[in-house]
Amino acid sequence: MQAAPSVGLSVNANACSIVNSIVARAGGLRCNVSFGEGGERLIDCGAAVPGCLELGRLLGEICMGGLGSVQIAGNSPIGKWPLSVVVHASDPVISCLGSQYAGWTITEEASGFFALGSGPARALSRVEDLFKELNYSDSYDAGVLVIEGDKAPPSSVARIVANACKIPTKNLTILFAPTWSLAGTVQIGARVLEVALHKAHELHFPLENIKDGYGTAPLAPPIPDFVKAMGRTNDGIIYGGQVQLFVTGTDEAAKDLAEKLPSSGSPAYGKPFAEIFAEVDGDFYKIDPMLFSPAVVTVSNLDTGRSFHAGKLAPDIVDASFA
Repeated sequence: MQAAPSVGLSVNANACSIVNSIVARAGGLRCNVSFGEGGERLIDCGAAVPGCLELGRLLGEICMGGLGSVQIAGNSPIGKWPLSVVVHASDPVISCLGSQYAGWTITEEASGFFALGSGPARALSRVEDLFKELNYSDSYDAGVLVIEGDKAPPSSVARIVANACKIPTKNLTILFAPTWSLAGTVQIGARVLEVALHKAHELHFPLENIKDGYGTAPLAPPIPDFVKAMGRTNDGIIYGGQVQLFVTGTDEAAKDLAEKLPSSGSPAYGKPFAEIFAEVDGDFYKIDPMLFSPAVVTVSNLDTGRSFHAGKLAPDIVDASFA
């Protein structure tokens, strides 16, 4: 079923406001702003610059199209790791699936460039079938794209993105941060709610019945190794993430969603993600997609007042991964 349209929401307009605040504080946030051949604005958030946790927090809010809040809290359910990323979205379907989800495969044969694009520019291009279900589009005259990587795309790729978004290349901003950076680890941790929404969609739960959402995950310490960094950030969500969804509908549907959402329901569950990745010879797409979800889930039914809980934390796996 299609989600109800979100009238008057421009995820790109919201994100541009956050981007402009980053540009104004670039020195203090330890990022670098430059421009490509086509006039596209490029913001390095952690590749050739240190970046910082605050930059990652803002990057997470950009990914969510300005419809969600990302905070770094001084507490975590995993005892040895004192910090956590806390996410809230009052329009979780558009914020998480219509903007934050890294669903845009961007490639160029000539340069060999490949990346999964996330962020509000997706709602301008609408190249993904998902947008037919979301019933949402953006028509803003500027776009913001986020890439998890250690280098900016070439200008030829920026033109491809801008053309897909139907905007001038000079109106495109691309932010990038590698997984192993301070900003990168925060923005990935901020996907704890997004993975729950994505899995709910895969389970065919009616998106229009998801009204609000909250999530938290322990903040993974950065490590200068891509595979280990990917493992840590995924483990933080899979084994330490907690989400609460507020839904409407029947108690049976809410209970079923709660029971099926946690990562422990996947046969791949039980090992640090880096080990799982090695077992499939580095082929990400061979990993059971149902693994990518929070460890603990609460689904609260607004129509009846009942809540349903499922899943479990695995602090030993998080400790082994983060150490």
